[in-house]
Amino acid sequence: MHDYALVINAGSSSLKFCVFGRPECEEWHLESRGQIEGIGTQPRISARGAQGQSLVDQKLSAEVHNQREALDALATWLRSKYGRARVLGVGHRVVHGGARFTGPTVITPPVMAELHQLAPMAPLHQPHNLAAIEAVSQRMPDVPQVACFDTSFHRTQSALAELIPLPREIRDKGVQRYGFHGLSYEYIATMLPRVAPEIAGGRVIVAHLGSGASLCALRNGKSVDSSLGFTALDGLCMGTRPGAVDPGVILYLFNDLGLSAKDVAAILYKKSGLLGISGISSDMRELLDSREPDARLAVDYFVYRAAKEIGALAAVLGGIDGLVFTAGIGENSPEIRRRICESSAWLGIELDNGANNGKGPQISTTTSRASAWVIPTNEELIIARHTGLLLGLIAAHA
Repeated sequence: MHDYALVINAGSSSLKFCVFGRPECEEWHLESRGQIEGIGTQPRISARGAQGQSLVDQKLSAEVHNQREALDALATWLRSKYGRARVLGVGHRVVHGGARFTGPTVITPPVMAELHQLAPMAPLHQPHNLAAIEAVSQRMPDVPQVACFDTSFHRTQSALAELIPLPREIRDKGVQRYGFHGLSYEYIATMLPRVAPEIAGGRVIVAHLGSGASLCALRNGKSVDSSLGFTALDGLCMGTRPGAVDPGVILYLFNDLGLSAKDVAAILYKKSGLLGISGISSDMRELLDSREPDARLAVDYFVYRAAKEIGALAAVLGGIDGLVFTAGIGENSPEIRRRICESSAWLGIELDNGANNGKGPQISTTTSRASAWVIPTNEELIIARHTGLLLGLIAAHA
């Protein structure tokens, strides 16, 4: 392999990466996928090839304390694996693009300055996304980089769907509903014509269910509404985030319990959701295996909130033609899919239990008025495609 694109998704304690080689057919193909985890504590690099074979799985030096040092470790491994292969471009997942960035953008210093201003809206993700970009710039200053935003896909929503009903002087400061997980939803929208052509042009709700969870209402493959809003705290119950909460509860935390802004942020981002309800874990697999009443309560609430939000988006769409499950829980938990489909049976969904246990892709019966599907997401491929198109590395039809 002589040329490749690197895709990076940087978090607080991990750096996920994919290497995509460019064949002559002008479409990227996956060479390897991996992550550096335990940054700042017990760093470890692991990666697998396109066929799932292990390429590396080893501890790293304890000197990996931040994104820059993690990038240094990744660069060392890439050289050992791919020799003198040329990096054509680096694509990054950036959670928040605000109202201005309606599509992927080549990174420049002015762009970075704007993205830093959006960090308070995505404090768990944005600072780490941008730190990785800066680390790549220092190490490979001549390699172009592209930011791909989780918010961009939702800019097709109406002004009504984006509105937050606060005074205009506040809304004018950028307070609106943005929506997230857009790279995942974009990938699903591109796959629907191939996997489920009968619903691709219709009314579809996509359930991106993982440690972060949301729903998106699609009409003809375009975002109409979503469960996430101004930040990634809204909507569904998540691993450690509560989803929708009465704003009065937040006021109570400040005014009556005397908590600081830092304390409240920690509760909302790191201590709530499945972890907060169960007191056991934020991992759905552990909760499903547990016999503890609070673990069952957490699972019940997760399903309840998902079914409730599906009903709300179905009202926006005027009914649904299909429901698609994706992401970690959506792709791998037949139990959660079954329970959500059963709670949504009033929309015309009739589950095929055998197909559901076998991962589909279609998990509804042939007589179901609204179909249900499992489609694995691939945000990294979307980022690679955008990077290639924007930098002129692949043809526009690819």
